[in-house]
Amino acid sequence: MTIPKQKLLIIEDDPGLQKQLRWSFDAYDVVVAGDREAALAQIRRHEPAVVTMDLGLPPDPDGATEGLATLQQILALAPETRVIVLTGNQDHENAVKAIAMGAYDFHQKPCDQEVLGLVLQRAFFLHALQQENRRMQQSQADSPTAGIITRDAGMMKVCRNLEKVAPTSASVMVLGESGTGKEVLARALHNLSPRANNRFMAINCAAIPENLLESELFGYEKGAFTGAAKQTKGKVELAHGGTFFLDEVGDLPMSLQAKLLRFLQERVIERVGGHEEIPVDVRIVCATHQNLKELATTGRFREDLYYRLSEIVVTIPPLRARVGDAALLAHHFKNKFCASESRSGLHFSSEAMDAIESYQWPGNVREMENCIKRAVIMADGPHIMADDLGLSGAALPDEPLNLRQVRDEAEHKAIVKALARVDGNIVKASELLGISRPTMYDLMSRHGVKTGA
Repeated sequence: MTIPKQKLLIIEDDPGLQKQLRWSFDAYDVVVAGDREAALAQIRRHEPAVVTMDLGLPPDPDGATEGLATLQQILALAPETRVIVLTGNQDHENAVKAIAMGAYDFHQKPCDQEVLGLVLQRAFFLHALQQENRRMQQSQADSPTAGIITRDAGMMKVCRNLEKVAPTSASVMVLGESGTGKEVLARALHNLSPRANNRFMAINCAAIPENLLESELFGYEKGAFTGAAKQTKGKVELAHGGTFFLDEVGDLPMSLQAKLLRFLQERVIERVGGHEEIPVDVRIVCATHQNLKELATTGRFREDLYYRLSEIVVTIPPLRARVGDAALLAHHFKNKFCASESRSGLHFSSEAMDAIESYQWPGNVREMENCIKRAVIMADGPHIMADDLGLSGAALPDEPLNLRQVRDEAEHKAIVKALARVDGNIVKASELLGISRPTMYDLMSRHGVKTGA
């Protein structure tokens, strides 16, 4: 089976150089264009992954105006295409301008075919990697846990627990700080369950006034109160066969806690102003950032309701405790908002990424999403800078990324803790650490740790 060659577009108005480049890169399926109109036609027809282009195109072969305009149109038409700009030795300024506009790289004329070949190989490789990443994101978007983006071991364990719980009928309580994504987790639980083809209904107990909350939950009969012009089903009844999500359940008034408990025990509801018991088959998932056990102890939440709701408890770790997830989510939200705001080719500067990784994110994923959206809108050039993020205050000192430094710090901390635990006894400290006494002495010497330290 013959593997099709990768498509390479060469934009060059010199026929001799066209021929030379075509011959040099015969490993690719080469198409050529001599001006802007022909280049755009080839982009539309072939959708090449990589393009090489001379900035000096007619009708401005001695300048860069036409070339830069062509580049702008190519990137607007095919933002994922890798464009390598070919420039003269004295045209460094325009090369930099092309990079700022979104060109992948530049190469000086006369071309070194070997070097340019390596640049092309890397461009094709990165384009393929980007496409594969997009395919993976799409497959993830089609999965029940699409909204959960993580590489953290603790969060991965939460996802595994979710998969175990989903097929059951157990009531689930999702705990976590504000902004950690409790509703996202609840929706994932619904999508993984046998109820996925039925409705997912959600209500925020803290957002609805107490006098309206009962009718929102259980519905009402015509004439039950002023303005009740017709019979109306509540959200619990509307979720029949599906999942009902009670967000911020800790704010549920005591009077409604009793009615919710009766529903959980009997699986029937009564509409406001009605006397008929209506059976409802629904799975209850609730969430809160409060300590319900403590509220139950102080009498502000029914203890019997707490135990009914918490048959299974899932705790979402805060973003600051999820190793590596801040950077992962930042890239996810950047890609999402670049697409919605038409800001292609936008990347984080190294300073911005340092700020993202060192910030504590007290508002968790919700704060992260708002922050990155603002940064995408406010960024001026092709890079999101640290100032665009607007992060201040609660930043943590940068942790070392160098492996040797991380290891040295971990060793130093372990030695000091071991010696402190055994009151400076080197033999016992060695046993505690699982190393020999000579190794212990070597480590103490290397890290400058003394027995009395």
